[in-house]
Amino acid sequence: MRSRALQACRPLQAASKSLQCPGILNQRSPRLIRHVRAASSSSYVAKHRTSTASSSPAPAAARRAAPAVPQGPKNPAAPSSEVNGVIDPQAAILPAATVADVDPLLAAQIPTTENSSSSPVGSSAFTAAISGSGGNGGNGNGAATIDWSSSFHGLSTTPFSPETASVLMQSIDPLDIEIKPDGIIYLPEIKYRRILNKAFGPGGWGLAPRGELVVGEKVVTREFALVVHGRFIAQARGECQYFSEETIPTAGEGCKSNALLRCCKDLGIASELWDPRFIRDFKKAHCQEIWVEHVATKKRRQIWTRKDTEPAYPYQAVKR
Repeated sequence: MRSRALQACRPLQAASKSLQCPGILNQRSPRLIRHVRAASSSSYVAKHRTSTASSSPAPAAARRAAPAVPQGPKNPAAPSSEVNGVIDPQAAILPAATVADVDPLLAAQIPTTENSSSSPVGSSAFTAAISGSGGNGGNGNGAATIDWSSSFHGLSTTPFSPETASVLMQSIDPLDIEIKPDGIIYLPEIKYRRILNKAFGPGGWGLAPRGELVVGEKVVTREFALVVHGRFIAQARGECQYFSEETIPTAGEGCKSNALLRCCKDLGIASELWDPRFIRDFKKAHCQEIWVEHVATKKRRQIWTRKDTEPAYPYQAVKR
């Protein structure tokens, strides 16, 4: 029985003796020897390993399937401004442009606490540029023009000279006054233009449209402003009748003339024509109401006319 047990243990004893034999170590592969020498060398530094939930490495297939995450620069530029370690979002906003950046000459003329007392000329130049006069009496020829379609620049700033006022407000010659067939007296629009040219000179006044021409069913209207020497004087809406589309341009000119005589009321030109007492006296002294006959239709009617003038075509005077 004992002999059988010893025979069974002999293979184990032979295997343990072979492990202790130095000849077996000498038969190890050269690759294993190099790994052992590298691990025992002094240049080897152990890498720091972070603790994870599982110490086993991830499978190679999972590492290959993981997408690459783009990384930014290792040393990004430091922000220009930080507040308690937080980047200021307004640090990258450029400063707003100033007047000095756009127009240095105009910036030098702007009155400030430093130059307001020492440079009155610059302050006046800046005021003129803002007001639109441009140093040319406000006639719109300076640095900033005036939009006369809506502006009231110069309204009632200063009266005209006594010489100009006498020309504007002089009495009308009765020979210049006309009367319509319905008895309304008027002054032809050319007379108004002559008075304005005499008072302000040709080119010293003008009519500025204040809107578009409005074409109605049988009448056109448009608003105009009277401007004298770069100053707003008055505005009025003119009107004129038309009979066909071909006569609309002519009616537009009549609309302008009608607005002119209405604006001239503010200057006192021909103010007698709106005086009821003057109208009655003038019609009694210079006008008459007569019977006339239409040349084509032979219809008769009464019309007003001057005593020194015959009825105009297509009418002719007849006895009742």
